[in-house]
Order: sequence, then structure tokens, then C-alpha cells
Amino acid sequence: MGKINMQKVLIGGLVAGLVLNVIDFVMFGMVLKAQMAAAMQALGKPAMTNAQVPWFVFLDFVGGVAMVWLYAAMRPRFGAGPGTAVKAGLAAWFLGALLPALFMWPMAIMPQNLTIITTLIPLVEWPLAVVVGAKFYMEGAGMGAGMGAGMGARM
Repeated sequence: MGKINMQKVLIGGLVAGLVLNVIDFVMFGMVLKAQMAAAMQALGKPAMTNAQVPWFVFLDFVGGVAMVWLYAAMRPRFGAGPGTAVKAGLAAWFLGALLPALFMWPMAIMPQNLTIITTLIPLVEWPLAVVVGAKFYMEGAGMGAGMGAGMGARM
């Protein structure tokens, strides 16, 4: 079993984080913006402000790195490629989106339809982000070991 190439995890993770940020901007900053503001108002909280956006952008990059690391950790058992990347994204979704939503569901913190939507978006978004980020991951020293050495280990 090879060591995880943390430099490539970081690169792939930042790419995955970019995918997450683009999708989250569209979904939460545009499509669901009014519903999210209404849900926050119902909780007695103000709508999200522009000052809070950098925190969520940062967290998407952290999540991207974590999911590409998970992909890299799963590769020895499941093999390199998009199938393993999807599995890593689904595992992250199960632990990071589905379970928290199920824990909060009985408390009705968010409207039911918004809880469902915000749980289903990552079901597609996170595996997609890992597949894209995994394209930038390879184990070992990369291309320095010879012309074809890094190419076979890619993704």
C-alpha cells in the first residue's frame, strides 16, 4: 500500500472545493436564497449576510480536501477511478449530510421540504466534486520518476 500523496490531495481537494463552491453559490445564493432567509426568520435569526460568505467558501474547500483524502484512503481497497471517487463522495454524504439531517428532522429546525432539498443536493454535489478532484490525485512522486511512471497511477 502506497502512502497518500498529501500534496496531490490538497490540489485535488481545492479543485473539489471549487466545484462545491460553484454549486453552493448557485443553489444557496440564488435558487434557495429566499427559502433559506424565510427559514432563518422563522427561527428568529437574521438572513445570511455577505460577511458570512467567506466562512462557507472556506468550509467548502475544507470539505473538498477531506473528501479527496477519503478517496485517496479508499483507493487501495476499491481501486483508482471514478467509481471509488463516487463511493468516497457517498460515504461523505452519508456521514456529513444524511445523518445530521436525520438527527435534526424530529426537531423540525428547518422546514421539511428545505431539509429534504438540502440533503439531496449534496447527494449529487459531493460525489461529483470528488470525481473531479480525484482527477488531480495520483500517488507517489508523480511525474519525476520517468515519463510514464506517474500516468498509470493517475486517478
